[in-house]
Amino acid sequence: MERERTEDGDFALGHVADSHKKGFWPMLVVMMGFTFFSASMWAGGKLGTGLTAGEFFLAVMTGNLLLGCYTALLAAIAARTGLSTHLLARFSFGEKGSFLPSFLLAITQVGWFGVGVAMFALPVQKVTGWNLHLIILVSGSIMTMTAWFGMRALTLLSFIAVPAIGILGFFSVGKALNDFGGMDAWLGILPAEPMGMFAAIGICVASFISGGTLTPDFTRFSKSTKTAVSTTLIAFFLGNSLMFLFGAVGAAFYQQADISDVLMQQGMIVWAMIILGLNIWTTNDNALYASGLGFSNITRLPKKILVLVNGILGTLMALYLYNNFVGWLAFLNTMLPAIGGVLIADYYMVRKGRYTRLEESHFDSVRPAALVAWAAGVLAARHLPGIAPLNSVLCAMAVYVAAEWVLATFFSRTETKIA
Repeated sequence: MERERTEDGDFALGHVADSHKKGFWPMLVVMMGFTFFSASMWAGGKLGTGLTAGEFFLAVMTGNLLLGCYTALLAAIAARTGLSTHLLARFSFGEKGSFLPSFLLAITQVGWFGVGVAMFALPVQKVTGWNLHLIILVSGSIMTMTAWFGMRALTLLSFIAVPAIGILGFFSVGKALNDFGGMDAWLGILPAEPMGMFAAIGICVASFISGGTLTPDFTRFSKSTKTAVSTTLIAFFLGNSLMFLFGAVGAAFYQQADISDVLMQQGMIVWAMIILGLNIWTTNDNALYASGLGFSNITRLPKKILVLVNGILGTLMALYLYNNFVGWLAFLNTMLPAIGGVLIADYYMVRKGRYTRLEESHFDSVRPAALVAWAAGVLAARHLPGIAPLNSVLCAMAVYVAAEWVLATFFSRTETKIA
């Protein structure tokens, strides 16, 4: 059996020890640092140019309420078990079956890391004229090195970045409203190319569905279920909503979806480079941390080594990922939510909240019910009308519970006949 803790205390292959559990405030800043991501402002900018102000608030509140409920259920599981998303997947997907969700979740976090590096490098290049590729390489390398230190570095960076990005965001919103006539002016703007409500909610949910599914990687360090659930709800409902608001207001007035372009027109680009850089840094460290845990579950290699490899890969692919950001969100919409649906259904509905410790558990190699449910969730996201991520989660949960019941009933009857 793997050792329960890694050398840096990040417990990549085991339960988090009670001595390493954290209280409300440290967990809150970590989770807020995770959701305070510039890509959410970029997505908010897209909504700001495609929705009226009233439609924007409805879409964001609905989307982040769905995200909050989804992530809170996962957070509670992690707090009770002390296990990451990838180790929890062993119970539902099987030991080798868990490689599928680990790979999908880890590779998407590498992708988010690349998007974040490019979002920092591009405005810096616009202002300084420095070589874009050099900026990407240097910034990606620095972010990768700090991710090496795990939760300690994530907590410290978040304590600095969360208040800083909040101040910048509110200042930018206030300036835009003041320069263009206040809330009445925003309420009166009609989008040139209107966006459908289901599409808008889908963008909101998809903007952080990958991070949401990886909530257990962080909330497993919570001292209590209450701490895990409350900090997660605040981060995904309030924190992520603020990021959308910061991006939407400037985009509506300046007709620029990219937050760096808005800040440049507001004359704040230098401060923006510093503060957005810190903001992206915290989220990118979270992304590398989570991707390292995923690939560690597959390869059994040390998380630190995998963090370095993933950082290099994300840095090299940064521009490609940034230029295909909308397609990346569509991928997240279809492939990832079903994973969380299976985890939730297995813990709450099939096993009734009873998970044994890893060292006392015997895992099947692959559990077909989970794979069938995941595939059904992917198909539901792609083909059913409505909000794709929600369709995926609900369909995966229903199919998983049904498949487990069928298998349990079939094998039970078979064993009875044999006896």
